[in-house]
Amino acid sequence: MIELLASLPLRAKIALALVAIALLAAPFLVDRYVLSILLLSLVSAYLGQAWNILMGFCGLLSLGHALYLGLGAYASAALYVQFGIGPWAGVFVAVALGVLVALALGSLAFRFRIEGVYFALLTIAFAEFTRIGFDHIGWLGGPGGLFLKVGQRTSWDLANLRGTPAMFYYVMLALTAGAFALCAWLLKSRAGYYWQAIREDEDAARALGINTFRWKLLAVAISAAMTSLAGVFFAFYYNNLFPEQIFHISQSIEIILGPIVGGVGTLFGPILGAVLLTTLADSLTNLVAAMGLDIPGVKQVFYGVILLLVIMFLPNGIWPPIAKRLGLGRKD
Repeated sequence: MIELLASLPLRAKIALALVAIALLAAPFLVDRYVLSILLLSLVSAYLGQAWNILMGFCGLLSLGHALYLGLGAYASAALYVQFGIGPWAGVFVAVALGVLVALALGSLAFRFRIEGVYFALLTIAFAEFTRIGFDHIGWLGGPGGLFLKVGQRTSWDLANLRGTPAMFYYVMLALTAGAFALCAWLLKSRAGYYWQAIREDEDAARALGINTFRWKLLAVAISAAMTSLAGVFFAFYYNNLFPEQIFHISQSIEIILGPIVGGVGTLFGPILGAVLLTTLADSLTNLVAAMGLDIPGVKQVFYGVILLLVIMFLPNGIWPPIAKRLGLGRKD
């Protein structure tokens, strides 16, 4: 992370510093609505970084990341609702559960050389099986949902993740900054170089002596751990969980859109893509509502149009050409 910052041109360092100051000061400068948009952008950016480790760094296409988000959310929420165990203690169970499921999925896929689109289909299948299964677990609310008691929102209670929107904003800002720092470190680490070798040509990487099975499992585990952690935040921020919502494939698609639009395999791409998509989608939704129109699925149509335009005109995402103009490296 320090190496990355040191390598940035002066103007990029100044711009990054100004953005950091603006983000820290945002709760004091904007209203509650704008703060909620910023918070959703941070959530999307964090999840995009988690998925980017798997696809951008290692070349493994997952279309079922909602699986880990849902498992983390349900694990922490169930411990809190049923046993009174706080969210920070529940984080360990949530992350461990996500990693165990990810390792099981990865072991199955990599042992039998399930790759490419078939690996993507396997991740969708796992997420769908889990969604159907949770629909039939009455202890967790079944299709009727699991609800957390809404706590007092006038003061901060970090121990129980209960507080004002500003508190949740700062928690998510810290998680997103941590995810960015982790990804920057991983990209320059031995794991990062091995992952990139696997992404470019797995057979060649194996011929060079890289244990591709082990390193791919590591990528799956780290990505799942980060996504499960976001699930804990998801549960305590929204206070309700429905299998049909959190495990649905549309949730997985929203996770991957930010990195694809911003730039897969880059550090700033998932952040830029998340901010653009969240802001524009919410603006479009408000515009449609202001016009008195009721158009079901307008957000999904918008996502599809944006994705089509990016694939046609900027196949590497929005960030790489911007980075080139700023004189930054290809992977920044």
